[in-house]
Amino acid sequence: MLLGSQLRRLREARGITREAAGYSIRASESKISRMELGRVSFKTRDVEDLLTLYGITDEQERASLLSLAREANVAGWWHSYSDVLPSWFPTYVGLEGAASLIRAYEVQFVHGLLQTEAYARAVVRRGMKGASKADVDKRVALRLERQKYLVDESAPEFHIVLDEAALRRPYGDREVMRGQLQHLIEVSERPNVRLQIMPFSFGGHSGESGAFTLLSFPESDLSDVVYLEQLTSALYLDKHEDVTQYEKALKELQQDSPGPDESRDLLRGLLQLS
Repeated sequence: MLLGSQLRRLREARGITREAAGYSIRASESKISRMELGRVSFKTRDVEDLLTLYGITDEQERASLLSLAREANVAGWWHSYSDVLPSWFPTYVGLEGAASLIRAYEVQFVHGLLQTEAYARAVVRRGMKGASKADVDKRVALRLERQKYLVDESAPEFHIVLDEAALRRPYGDREVMRGQLQHLIEVSERPNVRLQIMPFSFGGHSGESGAFTLLSFPESDLSDVVYLEQLTSALYLDKHEDVTQYEKALKELQQDSPGPDESRDLLRGLLQLS
């Protein structure tokens, strides 16, 4: 995505159309569009030709962008789990790992970055009916590996609003749910985590369209991305008008939900009842 956005910036600065750029590398206009969105891999030769077309002659600048192209084609650690993941999800894992700010709303279950191993196993079993134990174990292992983002030296800020429904809908037995509630209380104390609960008592709210995640990146060239998961696919929205609508919805959810301290009290109350 970073390389694609750089190439788009260079193309637009020269006033070159996507069609003309595609012609220069023997590709279609849609291929250039996918490259600029970071949706396809990059051939070094294509990047070299585009840089020449865009008038980039400085060797240091060319070397930097070509290095980025080589890095873009290196498979991430999550690709070893591809055999148990839906085709659209590895892209999300890569974006999540690159984000400096993750904002989300969840209603069906606890967000994957906050799930205990036992709770994650119950969720995965429900979603992968008939899967072998080995496949379930592998999917759970990926979820636990992703959670290392939150305790890494360069951990992102994670702002999450959980609907009360996600806390009351049982996955696993009573002990699994108690362990999950206790884990949420503990993880909410981390300095980079802001956890809020949207209570039933509030009534209707701005999260009416369902769960979503907003990803922001440290590179100024990268636009925010909205991730929407569906039953058989996922949407990645990065148009400014789309992102703005979801940012507005999340801001309202945060404003209408109790703050982190009050939300911890709500979690403690649910733990006593469980």
